[in-house]
Amino acid sequence: MLQLAEKVRPETTALLVIDMQNDFCAEGGYIHKQTGADMSANEPIADQINALVEMARAAKVPVVWIKANYELKYLSDQAIEKWKEKGLEAICCEGGTWGWDFYRVEPQSDELVIEKHTYSAFFGTELDRILRFRGIKTIVPTGVATNVCVESTLRDGYFNGYYVVVPEECVGSYATDLHNATLANVRRIFGEVTSAETLKEIWKGS
Repeated sequence: MLQLAEKVRPETTALLVIDMQNDFCAEGGYIHKQTGADMSANEPIADQINALVEMARAAKVPVVWIKANYELKYLSDQAIEKWKEKGLEAICCEGGTWGWDFYRVEPQSDELVIEKHTYSAFFGTELDRILRFRGIKTIVPTGVATNVCVESTLRDGYFNGYYVVVPEECVGSYATDLHNATLANVRRIFGEVTSAETLKEIWKGS
């Protein structure tokens, strides 16, 4: 059985930053307007992600940035039906808008940015093909929301044969109970939950 340090070796690991965008994270963004949720936890999550990204870069761990774009022209019929069912009018993460922009994080020019149109970063994108070409065996998903896009992505990653390691300070959701449920599911079924500090120490030592 592989130990954590073996699973997250820099040469076979990719750090995924999922949906750290204004509409999901910022006051005045889509989630804040639709739910009235307290968004204050997202700033420290972004800080934790930035620190982990810097260590990943230093250790030559590839960083892949995931951006959602939920314009209706990209959505399936059932997704549009759910949108109508909720009585929504605003578009979440409409391309080219402030809501679509990154929140307190920024990719470097040579880092991969993948746009997705559903919850999983693997579905309908080139993510799996690119990771396999690079010899990646482990994904480290970070970002929001733990129980929706992060969980959808890590489940697809697991189904595609990747090890899954989640740094718990680097994921979040305004639905705390569902956030905790996802982490429990990862511990029990889909992979490992660890701390960002543990990952940084492993990558620093490598």
